[in-house]
Amino acid sequence: MTFTFTALLSLGLTLSLWVPVLTGSLPKPILRVQPDSVVIVGTKVTFLCEETIRANEYNLYKNGNLHTKFTKNKQKPANKAEFSLSYVGQQDAGLYRCSYRTQAKSSNYSDPLKLMVTEAYEKPILSAQASPVVTSRGYVTLQCETWQKYHRLILIVGPQKRSWRQDSQYNNSTRKYHALFTVGPVTPNQRWICRCYSYDRKRPFLWSAPSEALELLVSGNLQKPTLKAEPGSVIASGGAMTIWYQGNLDADICFLHNEGNQKTHSTQILQEPGNKGKFFFPSVTRQHAGQYRCYCYSSAGWSEPSDALELVVTGIYDYYEPRLSVLPSPVMTAGENMTLQCVSQKAYDKFILTKDDQKFTSSLDTEYISSSDQYQAQFVLRPTTTAHTGTFKCYGYYKNTPQLWSAPSAPQQILISGLSKKPSLLTHQGHILEPGMNLILQCFSDINYDRFALHKDGRADIMQHSSQQTDTGISMANFTLGYVSHSTGGQYRCYGAHNLSTEWSASSDPLNILITGWLQITPSLSVKPNSTVHSGENVTLLCGSMYSVDTFILSKEGSDQQPLRLKSKYHDRQSQAEFSMTAVTSHLSGTYRCYGSQDSSLYLLSFASAPVELTVSGPIRPSTPPPTTSMPLEGLQRYLKALIGVSVAFLLFLFILIFILLRRRHQGKFRKDGEEAQKEKELQLSTGAAEPITRDREPRKRSNPAAATQEERLYASVQDMQTEDGVELNSWKPSEEDPQGETYAQVKPSRFRRAGAVSPSVMSREQLSTEYEQAEECPEVNSQAAESEESQDVTYAQLCSRTLRQGTAASPLSQAGEAPEEPSVYAALAAARPGAVPKDKEQ
Repeated sequence: MTFTFTALLSLGLTLSLWVPVLTGSLPKPILRVQPDSVVIVGTKVTFLCEETIRANEYNLYKNGNLHTKFTKNKQKPANKAEFSLSYVGQQDAGLYRCSYRTQAKSSNYSDPLKLMVTEAYEKPILSAQASPVVTSRGYVTLQCETWQKYHRLILIVGPQKRSWRQDSQYNNSTRKYHALFTVGPVTPNQRWICRCYSYDRKRPFLWSAPSEALELLVSGNLQKPTLKAEPGSVIASGGAMTIWYQGNLDADICFLHNEGNQKTHSTQILQEPGNKGKFFFPSVTRQHAGQYRCYCYSSAGWSEPSDALELVVTGIYDYYEPRLSVLPSPVMTAGENMTLQCVSQKAYDKFILTKDDQKFTSSLDTEYISSSDQYQAQFVLRPTTTAHTGTFKCYGYYKNTPQLWSAPSAPQQILISGLSKKPSLLTHQGHILEPGMNLILQCFSDINYDRFALHKDGRADIMQHSSQQTDTGISMANFTLGYVSHSTGGQYRCYGAHNLSTEWSASSDPLNILITGWLQITPSLSVKPNSTVHSGENVTLLCGSMYSVDTFILSKEGSDQQPLRLKSKYHDRQSQAEFSMTAVTSHLSGTYRCYGSQDSSLYLLSFASAPVELTVSGPIRPSTPPPTTSMPLEGLQRYLKALIGVSVAFLLFLFILIFILLRRRHQGKFRKDGEEAQKEKELQLSTGAAEPITRDREPRKRSNPAAATQEERLYASVQDMQTEDGVELNSWKPSEEDPQGETYAQVKPSRFRRAGAVSPSVMSREQLSTEYEQAEECPEVNSQAAESEESQDVTYAQLCSRTLRQGTAASPLSQAGEAPEEPSVYAALAAARPGAVPKDKEQ
């Protein structure tokens, strides 16, 4: 069954194919044209006539007349023929058909094909009445306008060549002929490219040039792109601008739409890495101002629109730029309040402020100031932060054109300093300069700042330089101000900052730069009491001028310190100022000059006075005290304090000396009756006796009876000498090399004292204290008479103390340099523990 059905079907189809031949009628061919049925003058056009039975001959007809005949080459059998027009002219426009022949029959004509030749007339204008942006399944009204009278207008949409025709109507407001076309419903899965033409009713195949293509932008559901303007969204008229966009991964093309004037720009996507593309405008005009959105299309449909990007064109009103000022100063500390005032003589509706060429704040309505016949607005920043650092400008504009701004004001730099360590600012040329000198200011810090800024008070500009690192870890920058003029004078400060931060450091100490020669006067300078003075005296430098001067400035050559300023006083028919220096020192020596200035120009000075040399010598010698009238109060106070201190020390010393002598005398009253005899023997011993004299002392047991006897005898002789003759006791502490901690005392009878002997008045308080303590703490004494040479006549006694004394003092022997010529008695006081062995016994 299946095979039978298939065979019958094949037979039927074969018979049906040959029926036209048998009946004498052939099927009509198909006529096509390449590249399009609507072409401009000069285009090459190719007609294709196609059939199904492989005919021998083909004919092309234009407007019912045979235009071209084509005979097929038998060696290249085919079922189509090509008719080419290498250069289409207006005469080629018309209605075309084609047919073919076999050996016995001719076919019917093909369907007609219209070839429209354009650019016969001026192109019309196509626009969307509301916007070319259409929502999905929505409708849009397009308007086609032309200057041609009695013409019809035709709209062609999309690759499908859907067309609408209408007669034109005259528009009184525009004085043009127009027609309205409603297009829709618009679907988001295809592109809608629209063009319109006009043509004369009598010559329907000759069209005008096509209008600019209008792409309908459909708001779809794909991911929306992003927009960014470069160098910024505020661009000067005539400047170049690039708008970057980033689209969907699958997007083929993106469109940039200006909502203000319905201008649409298109570009292919994926031209840059990261699915980025750009719209480049080599010269921006006022027509480019407006709100922009981006739409992207892919085979999957349309994307959502991007967020709006506002493009502002400035410089539209070149001759009426406003002025921007900062109150109180463009350099402030974070946390303080600042006011930016924008002023213009033109009656703008609004003023707006930008920072670094970007919108900074919302606009403010202008306020008319009748006193100055100006319009102004004040932008208050409170409190300021480091984010406010930057360059500010202000613009004026009108409400009906918010994206068209005036020319900008002069830029105003603002620097907000923070709390980081302040740098230092100095000049190697000095603080007072003459016009024509080259000035360089150096800002430096031990903090590793990456850049420095220099600002002059009262100026709007702020100089910035990158820092340089020295080998010692100092960051610095040199600011070359060039040749000095009167405008260079002023007060300067510098600041430091890091590259990754907008915060600037605290301000350096102010540096005043003064310029001479502004006032055409030369003041005089004198010094009182004399140009040569001693250290500690008072000096007054008197600066005066016969002309009226508000302030005098005193400067010392080579000094890094800022010059001194004093308000002038009118005295003796001249302006003068007295610079007083009390208790001068040698570092004030040098060459001084003085200058005059007015309050209206503090940093512009007169010519310099004649130099005055001040010499400060060393202090005055005590033998020639200065007169009391010239001694400064501070020096007099120091002198009185020193005198009182010396007096108190002398009285204390005298009191201690009297106390020691009285104590010694008191101890001598309890000696036994045999002291007279002992005294004589002891005196003999001191002059060279060979044998010691024994004497009873305390009832204390001694380990060495012979040593005890010698000790008692010597102790008695010392006491007797104190009682009758009066002695000098000069003690000192043992040196570190003495392991026994011995203390020696020089005992001299007063009758043997020489003129060069040591006086008790020059003994130190420590020495007196040592004598007193030794007298208190050494009731037990081991004494031994040592033999000496007769020329020396020296006797040593070794006294034992209970407590070891710390420290060292110079030995009187070493101080004397050699033994005295006259007889003297020396007692060696040994600061040793009880029971210690005397030094002579150890030997």
